[in-house]
Amino acid sequence: MFRREQRSLFGDILDWMLTPLLLLWPVSLILTWWVAEGVANKPFDRALEFNVQVMSQLVNVQRIGPANSGAQGLRTTVNFPATARELLRAGDADFVYYQVLGARGEFVVGERDFPLPLEEEKIELSTPKLRDDVLRGEALRVAYMWVQSGPAAAKPILIQVGETREKRATLATDIIKGVMLPQFITLPLAVLLVWFALARGIRPLGALERRIRERQPDDVRPIDASEVPIEVSPLVVSFNELLQRQKTATDAQKRFLADAAHQLKTPLAGMRMQAELALRPGQSQQDVQLSLRQVARASKAASHTVNQLLALARSELAGDAVSREAVSLAPLVVNVVRDSVDRAMEKPIDLGYDGPEAPSAGAQNSVAHLGSVVHGNATLLTELVRNLVDNALAYTPAGGIVTARVLPATDTQGPQIHVEDTGPGISLANREVVFEPFFRVLGNEAEGSGLGLSIVREIANLHEATVEIETAHPERDLQSQGTRFIVKFLRAAG
Repeated sequence: MFRREQRSLFGDILDWMLTPLLLLWPVSLILTWWVAEGVANKPFDRALEFNVQVMSQLVNVQRIGPANSGAQGLRTTVNFPATARELLRAGDADFVYYQVLGARGEFVVGERDFPLPLEEEKIELSTPKLRDDVLRGEALRVAYMWVQSGPAAAKPILIQVGETREKRATLATDIIKGVMLPQFITLPLAVLLVWFALARGIRPLGALERRIRERQPDDVRPIDASEVPIEVSPLVVSFNELLQRQKTATDAQKRFLADAAHQLKTPLAGMRMQAELALRPGQSQQDVQLSLRQVARASKAASHTVNQLLALARSELAGDAVSREAVSLAPLVVNVVRDSVDRAMEKPIDLGYDGPEAPSAGAQNSVAHLGSVVHGNATLLTELVRNLVDNALAYTPAGGIVTARVLPATDTQGPQIHVEDTGPGISLANREVVFEPFFRVLGNEAEGSGLGLSIVREIANLHEATVEIETAHPERDLQSQGTRFIVKFLRAAG
């Protein structure tokens, strides 16, 4: 597969700034041409209107017949001296055409084939008007006017003056050149200035990149957000938060490794010492057997610590990758209790289970069983329950009671797992810190690595469950009030 080219922030901003500028330039050219034509037409239009008005003063209507002959007895004449003809000269570039229609609608003077105004047009006397027209294939700008001259019976006289458009086009082109030619210089200059300003504007990003690159790998100090532009400040703040989380995770990892090394160092040192004692010359068979039992005990403790470290690491790394299925809590808890009976009998401790019965082959769909089904990973949930039961057995004195309980889901809450004991309990001050790795309650000689409850919380978080601690038997004396761990699932599997 081809690697996708990396986007450039500089290029994107430059494109968004220059593209509208380059697109608007043709639009500006069109608008300028339209305005230039309007500007070029105005002086020539006024000249045409002036010529029409001058010609209207040269027209005369005379009666040549009886008074009762009406319009037929009228004659229209135009006194057209040389000075008037000079006014109609438009120069070498354009031609001027004119026409006068008399009081009887007859042709008087000018061009016979001069186009007439539209018939449906309303006649307004002594008011010059303008229109565009064509004569003999040439485009004309025409000024025309109706005038009333002579007897009332006479028709209005039509006077028209038309001029070709060459000078108008030349003037409009000159205006366009005068406006647009400087833009051919200013537009590249504007592009250059935009590029320079943008390059200067993103320079702080380069400085920020160099500051980060020059840092040592172990330097997790926050970056001063006041030294960067305000637009980049949210990015720097987010990066600082990431650094803080990384620092917290690194510190936790260092503490974990240090505590793990310490926890493993003690049983390993004990095994080495007992092995050296057993190898000394002159040791009796009884002393050798005692040393071997101590080695076996230390080996068992080290093996338990390693297994719990692996379980904690597995639960922390599982995340979304863990496989999930419908898991019934009742048989899972029952199996853990059965596996822990031998250890409970060694103290002895009364270990029991309370809740829905584990479904038999013919009762898989019982209501009580379905109410204790959650969507999760059976192996991790078994590890969660085993650590709670092991913790209760470790801290409950001989003759105590440990009970594992499953509460099916109700209309208002999801299924729950309870593990309670009759030990000394956990003070309110310690109920949060007991979930930290390797934490041990002071003054307690119970065996363990201090990892069990950390594993419980990690697995519960993976299953969107919560772990709460409360006093199991508040009515008893302080040494036997016990502790109840409650694992609450949000909902049962549908």
